[in-house]
Amino acid sequence: MPAYHSTLLDHSQAVGNMALLPVKTQFRGPAPPFSADMDIIDEALYFFKANVFFRTYEIKSESDRVLIYITLYITECLKRLQKCSNKNQGLNEMYTLAISKFDIPGEPGFPLNSVYAKPSTPVEADLMRAYLQQVRQETGVRVCEKVFSSEDGKPSKWWLCFARKKFMDKSLSGPGQ
Repeated sequence: MPAYHSTLLDHSQAVGNMALLPVKTQFRGPAPPFSADMDIIDEALYFFKANVFFRTYEIKSESDRVLIYITLYITECLKRLQKCSNKNQGLNEMYTLAISKFDIPGEPGFPLNSVYAKPSTPVEADLMRAYLQQVRQETGVRVCEKVFSSEDGKPSKWWLCFARKKFMDKSLSGPGQ
């Protein structure tokens, strides 16, 4: 059975070989205004539990590269949320993770440099970093909402059990983190 791919193929702008897709968010950034009912983060969360089991992933569009990045980032969020006992602590941890220094394609620490194109100019690199940071912030909030969705305020074991999974055998954090 093949992995699930992004259905959001309408994008007017790309940076490197990654689409700049609209995101419904309260965070400032370069993402285009959102107009549909499901954005790329909703799609990544919806497909996460199925896609995370795949060791290989055939990229069919620039939108799939965004989906891959968000899927890897969701795993990082779940690793951090394992240590949190309530939603407020989780939201603080997600904010810290989102704004912490991270590598973008073309930098030595980025795990999928063979799949992503390096930004061609410093301006393009800044645009990519700003877009990914905006996506990271919104993804963190939504993952936290999913993990702490129960009435008792305890984390959902049905989400946290995926924290150890490695999509495509990759991780956005370095080895041992």
